Amino acid sequence: MADISSRIASAKKEVAQLKAEIDKVRQSKCDQSMAEVSGSKTTKAIGACPKSRRVLKGHFGKVYSMHWAGDSQQLVSASQDGKLIIWNAFTTNKIQAIPLRSSWVMTCAFEPTSNTMVACGGLDNLCSIYNLQQPQTMRATKELAAHDGYLSCCRFVDESKIITSSGDSTCIEWDVELGEAIRTFGDHNGDVMGLAISPTDKNVFVSGSCDSTAKVWDMRSGKCTQTHLGHESDINSVSFFPDGNAFGTGSDDSSCRLFDLRCYSEVNCFGNDKILCGITSVAFSKSGRLLFAGYDDYNTFAWDCLGGGKNHSFQLQGHENRVSCLGVNNDGNALCTGSWDTLLKVWA
Repeated sequence: MADISSRIASAKKEVAQLKAEIDKVRQSKCDQSMAEVSGSKTTKAIGACPKSRRVLKGHFGKVYSMHWAGDSQQLVSASQDGKLIIWNAFTTNKIQAIPLRSSWVMTCAFEPTSNTMVACGGLDNLCSIYNLQQPQTMRATKELAAHDGYLSCCRFVDESKIITSSGDSTCIEWDVELGEAIRTFGDHNGDVMGLAISPTDKNVFVSGSCDSTAKVWDMRSGKCTQTHLGHESDINSVSFFPDGNAFGTGSDDSSCRLFDLRCYSEVNCFGNDKILCGITSVAFSKSGRLLFAGYDDYNTFAWDCLGGGKNHSFQLQGHENRVSCLGVNNDGNALCTGSWDTLLKVWA
């Protein structure tokens, strides 16, 4: 027994030494900041600040989540008034209002390829999937049950698969047709708050957790391939960079960060001493030049990914309560923000 204990102790010591060596090598590579690198090159000036072009009114409770459809015109929003609303964001018309069995909804998602399904979930621990091809959608076509905690985020991979994240510290990949769990991803040590699927490789996704880490996963092996440290508090939201080589995070530590998969490191940090509240949601512009972030203090800031990270490029004001969710459509020509003030605003 003593022999095993000593072997465990020496193994732990060796792991600590290897970690220290890895950190040393990684630190030696961090020889310049993003601002220094971009400052030596000619970069395009950032365009004018987007304006509020549409206001989507219809919810009677706090809006908790929104997600664009693949056609860049429709979007789905989820509110604690117990409704999912499918909108035409261009005309502001409501296409459908879906009553939910549980009003404690925390997330929603649009299926991006055919735009015929939406999903949602929350404190009921279920992922409910609705088919929009019926004249009036009243009941979920599938209810995916396996999580032991609330559903914090869900995203369709395609028409046949969806990934969910939960307060039980896991993510699950599901077969939509069968309604069965395919694989469970369980390496986090706290509630998983958000996930994002790579735009260039559907086998890769990233998750952000209350354990202050973001993890990159390979869906084929079910294993975590990278763990990114840096935040000092819960990570509430993650979003992939458009080229799939990096991702952004938003945290309760009042900062957003940009992590690169190729160098396995943080390459930029966005925040300053004046911002004291947490970030609820993050999304990149189509080019990846801007990172939009929604804040608890009713603001949305846009950060220049090539900048120093201390000064924002735009401030989008207009909501009268916490900005709970935001997203940029596939075409890259509109940003939608949702808020606890019951409204969604489309900016362009």
